[in-house]
Amino acid sequence: MTPQDRPEHLHKDERIAHLVRLAGRGFTRALQIRLAAHDVNFGHWVFLRILWDTDGLSQRELSERASLTEPTTHTALQRLEALGYLERRKMGGNKRRQHVFLTPMGQNLRHQLEPMALEVNTVALDGIAEADQARLREILLMIIGNLQQDEDLGVSEGRKMPPTRVSVETQP
Repeated sequence: MTPQDRPEHLHKDERIAHLVRLAGRGFTRALQIRLAAHDVNFGHWVFLRILWDTDGLSQRELSERASLTEPTTHTALQRLEALGYLERRKMGGNKRRQHVFLTPMGQNLRHQLEPMALEVNTVALDGIAEADQARLREILLMIIGNLQQDEDLGVSEGRKMPPTRVSVETQP
């Protein structure tokens, strides 16, 4: 966090987008600090959470649920596989499509890591009344829905999300 982003430098009229970004970054950093003891980074956490709920997804389905590109997913899965937390298998006659399954070690990791995420939430919400927490949840869900609707409209009008990386061929 840069000095100008520290809470004492923020004002009540700060843009909501900026405040949400800073809050998100704070959540991520607090969780990353806790996850590091298990050689898991925040990017890996995203995939583990999805697989804990829906084991056996294809790599493409996992990319879509994580809202990440397939190359990013592939790299993260390689690391999680090297750590012994998951394995990839080809299934059902399709020799190219790989499905991702947690190993027993990956399944058991849930009992160690989820409490850390809950702890981060507890820390972040300290001093905020339950009614205010519920209202915050409603507001954030509304914001997320509004932005998704805007993105869907843009896609229907032919607007595309620019790539996050520029390939060497497309650079000027």
